[in-house]
Amino acid sequence: MNVARRRGRATGRGFAGNGAVAGALSAFAFVVIHDILISDIWFSLVPMVVAGALCGLCIGWTYSLLFAASSIGSWWRYNLTYVAMFVVLGGVSVAVFEPRTTMAALTAANEPPHELIGAALPMTVVFTVVSAAVVTALFGRRGSHFGTVLLTSTVLVVLLGLNVSVIGLVEIPRGSLYLVAEMFGLIVVLNVVFAAAFMALQWKGLTESRHAGAARRSSVASAR
Repeated sequence: MNVARRRGRATGRGFAGNGAVAGALSAFAFVVIHDILISDIWFSLVPMVVAGALCGLCIGWTYSLLFAASSIGSWWRYNLTYVAMFVVLGGVSVAVFEPRTTMAALTAANEPPHELIGAALPMTVVFTVVSAAVVTALFGRRGSHFGTVLLTSTVLVVLLGLNVSVIGLVEIPRGSLYLVAEMFGLIVVLNVVFAAAFMALQWKGLTESRHAGAARRSSVASAR
């Protein structure tokens, strides 16, 4: 039992560490793509890399707790669930709120929309808790995993999702819808780069876990 527990802790540390590295790499890729396609944000490289590392650490650590036998398929499903979470957050914001400002005014302000984020905060908090409950129901092996998933969901929403939560408070003309598409596109790119980088770093662990799981299922089938 102690050996298994130590092995589980070592696995968790490995997944968390590789998650942090992959998160930092994905944040760097985000800055490069944003610079090429939209605008120069190199001035924010350091805080974005730190935020990416923190998000990646939480996702990797939580994944190691939720999945007894890791695999490439479950890793991608788990990550895409969080992408879907951001899409649903934007949809809920549009459904719940009426516009309070315009896209032109928001762009002209050239600063984070703190007032809008505050107005959307109650909805954002409720959404984060509900999302954590859904993720736990989908992937959790024990109810106690809810706290861990809630922590990860909170970190992701705070660092990546606050701008998404205010979409419904902004009047977006049809000609500016591409800006929303850009935002969600960058979130998808960020997640795909992160998941792929993590998979490259953790390839041995993911494939070994898959083979081990297949071997255990074969042994059980043979015993029957």
